[in-house]
Amino acid sequence: MKSYATIYEAIGGEAAIARIVEAFYPKVQADPLLGPLFPADVTPVMEKQALFLTQFFGGPTRYSDAYGHPMMRARHLPFPITRAHADAWLACMRRSLAEAELAPELQELVLERLSGPAYHFINTDEEA
Repeated sequence: MKSYATIYEAIGGEAAIARIVEAFYPKVQADPLLGPLFPADVTPVMEKQALFLTQFFGGPTRYSDAYGHPMMRARHLPFPITRAHADAWLACMRRSLAEAELAPELQELVLERLSGPAYHFINTDEEA
């Protein structure tokens, strides 16, 4: 198996990020817990997510170049995020990674890497 310097390279770079984001947001919008947290037009959110994931997985620093330090926990504080929200987000991402046809071992690696931030964003114990 070929060796890659970053997760970004291993999953297929910009094209893979685009497939993941495009698969992910319809699932988020349809989710009864997550959908209400997002605007009707998620296009700007999708664009930011693609920039962030690119950087997060070791690609170009496009998010920081455009918006400064990600400060993702602070950016999510205005929204009540429970463990159920984090679980739902990760479930949507799991399905999106499969739909984007990432190899199973890469799907697990990406989910493992995203699980830390997903649970770090929890800011309330209250159920939605």
